[in-house]
Amino acid sequence: MNALTLTAKRVDGNPRISFDEAGSGPPLVFLHGIGGNRTNWREQQSAMADLCTTISWDARGYGRSEDYEGPLEFRLFGEDLARLLDARGIEKAHLVGLSMGARILLDFFSFASNRVATLTLCDCFYSFGSALSSDKQAEFIALRQEPLLKGKTLADLAPNLIHSLVGPNCSEDIKNKIFESITALHVDSYLKTIAASTTFDVINQLKDINVPVQLMFGEYDRLTPPAIGEKMMLEIPNAHMNVIENSGHLCNMEQPVAFNTVLRKFLESNLTLASFKS
Repeated sequence: MNALTLTAKRVDGNPRISFDEAGSGPPLVFLHGIGGNRTNWREQQSAMADLCTTISWDARGYGRSEDYEGPLEFRLFGEDLARLLDARGIEKAHLVGLSMGARILLDFFSFASNRVATLTLCDCFYSFGSALSSDKQAEFIALRQEPLLKGKTLADLAPNLIHSLVGPNCSEDIKNKIFESITALHVDSYLKTIAASTTFDVINQLKDINVPVQLMFGEYDRLTPPAIGEKMMLEIPNAHMNVIENSGHLCNMEQPVAFNTVLRKFLESNLTLASFKS
């Protein structure tokens, strides 16, 4: 991995949103999953900083971003993303999201398609109710929400959650990084996000996506297996899919070299579509 110089920045508003930026060139924004934060994208920022201005955010209620009052409406994530783009003077960006991050992007496209140059959607579902089996729906809640509601700590729930997410050959180093992400969660905001995720459904909007789309799914992803991506391929007009071998749900962290190779090839074919405002 190349040496990476990150600049920490913040978007004013309610709540304030924090992000790290590195590199130069067309804008490229990374959105983490439900148990993650901006640091999950360090390998990608390092690999793409010579090609793009890379930005990794902390979603509202995550990492260095502020918490917020009241329940979460999932659309608020997309509105925060629009604020970030405005704050950085970005007209159109390449947008990359994993799991919850990809769901945010699917929703964002439905009301701000003019801000999207390309979409890279990784290890995600398009509908909690119809993309996931009833068993997977129950497991999603049981692993993430129930322990905390019963008084367990983030450190208590982390081992079982990590086991459910990673591939069979995931390194201890990566497991430790995932553990750090989980134990850094803001419990109240995390619980709000879980609740909002259980009603997520954009199945009828996939056909309207008219920008280049790169799908990536881990070979051993048990939550959102590659079969979900194959269904998305049937609906999204301009989509291509790669299965990241020897990876579970967090393919960007588990297999960064393979992930970055696919992402870089996709970006290089579409670089001119993203731009800062003149």
